[in-house]
Amino acid sequence: MTDEIEKEDESALTAEYILGLLSPAEAQAYEDVLSVDPDLRAEYAFQTDRIVALTDDIAPVTPPPHVLKRIKETLFHEGAPARSGAGVQSWLQRLGLLPAIGGGLLAALAVLWIVTAIVPPSSGPVSGATYIAQIASADESLVVDASYDSANGNLVVNRAVGDPRPGRALELWLIAGDNPPISLGVLPADRSGRVPVSPDLALSLAGGTLAISDEPLGGSPEAGPTGDVLAVGQIVDA
Repeated sequence: MTDEIEKEDESALTAEYILGLLSPAEAQAYEDVLSVDPDLRAEYAFQTDRIVALTDDIAPVTPPPHVLKRIKETLFHEGAPARSGAGVQSWLQRLGLLPAIGGGLLAALAVLWIVTAIVPPSSGPVSGATYIAQIASADESLVVDASYDSANGNLVVNRAVGDPRPGRALELWLIAGDNPPISLGVLPADRSGRVPVSPDLALSLAGGTLAISDEPLGGSPEAGPTGDVLAVGQIVDA
């Protein structure tokens, strides 16, 4: 980046700088130009007002308490059960998903204040839930809240954001430790529904991970996912 920025690049660079998407070196170079270029400072002020204005007419939404816990576990491994982490990581690495989730999650957190305002509020865990999870893609284009109630053995799912592709289905998987993913079935066509969990599988929920993959109608024809893994979420105590 030189002492001057081409006009056609100003808008894109400024937006990326505001959202924190530039590398440290790129951000520093941008700031160097910003300090001496009044036109770029004007563009920065315009873009900032424009982005902030996106939320003017949207009421703030308080995220459910487990969201912060999930962010801490994902980014800083705070409170994450040691017995299941290695298995989940190795499975995601085998799918080539782990690097994409890492990079995508950082970008998603950079714009979290926008996403939180736009995404519809979660229905929250069901009354008496034993475990909960928020299964989300890196860009928040698919968000499914799940609550397991040990009293009735059902996993209540609420698809807050996202739909299956035409002619495809969203399949739910349980990943526990080093074990291969186990299908819990295709998500209901309705946004909210119940997924029965057998007693033996219920024992594996604690500290496990839920994942959603893109599959043919009726579900994966094989023992594991055959389509893209779209979303992942850690199971935590309610």
